[in-house]
Amino acid sequence: MQSTDKKILTIQDLSCVGQCSLTVALPILSAYGYETCVLPTAVLSNHTMFKKWSYLDLTSEVENIYSVWKENGFAFEVFLLGYLGKQSLMQLAERAFDEFSAEGRLIIIDPVFADNGKLYGGFDMEYVKAMAHLIRRADIIVPNVTEACFLTGTEYKTEYGREYVEGLLDALSKLTGATAVVTGVELGGMIGEAIRRDGKTEYVIGEKLPGCRHGTGDIFASVFTAEYLSSNSLTAAAGAASAFVQDCLRQTPESHFYGTVFEKILRAQRR
Repeated sequence: MQSTDKKILTIQDLSCVGQCSLTVALPILSAYGYETCVLPTAVLSNHTMFKKWSYLDLTSEVENIYSVWKENGFAFEVFLLGYLGKQSLMQLAERAFDEFSAEGRLIIIDPVFADNGKLYGGFDMEYVKAMAHLIRRADIIVPNVTEACFLTGTEYKTEYGREYVEGLLDALSKLTGATAVVTGVELGGMIGEAIRRDGKTEYVIGEKLPGCRHGTGDIFASVFTAEYLSSNSLTAAAGAASAFVQDCLRQTPESHFYGTVFEKILRAQRR
């Protein structure tokens, strides 16, 4: 086990109600024993799966935050990026890498802009292009299949084999030197991750549970980050994160439409 002394900065939005983004990342990373610092990009009354929501953009405050951080001499060993939503925030994230990195820093980026073959509302190809530029700064990226397709200009398919997946990984390798952990890879009725590192491909595939839930990607990225920091093994981290998400899905009743119940699993696992 590696030390948990590393200080993590996670940059993403805060939804006051709904299990996603910072309300997932902060408790999970903290429960693993990592000091977790946050840079909230926006505050939402609740996430956008509800009928109505309010939205407060915090981009203009980041400049003030950075100024104070400089005065206080803050630095972070790990950066975990989730939902950003604006190209200007990508530029501010790069500034954070340049100005607040401790020695040996690690950058993990979850692109968070698309799923099921479609862009999320409010995104366009200019955003995708900007994200393709940002991930060049990453050490590890965790896009889902849809995001990997958009980033590389690959045709999205719902039925495919390993040849298609490895072509997608090849295209990501040409785009960025980052290790790619592509999530939501479906093969033979099962689901999991395809990992490309140093030209080698590995798969972590498990049971596909029925239905889908909001926030599972955020849970995966958070658990993956914590497990990777502890084990330094991509496959072990992906396997642990996948198993965690599956346990969460099993605990989430149908009536809980707006998110994924993770708190009970986290409590049981970290005892």
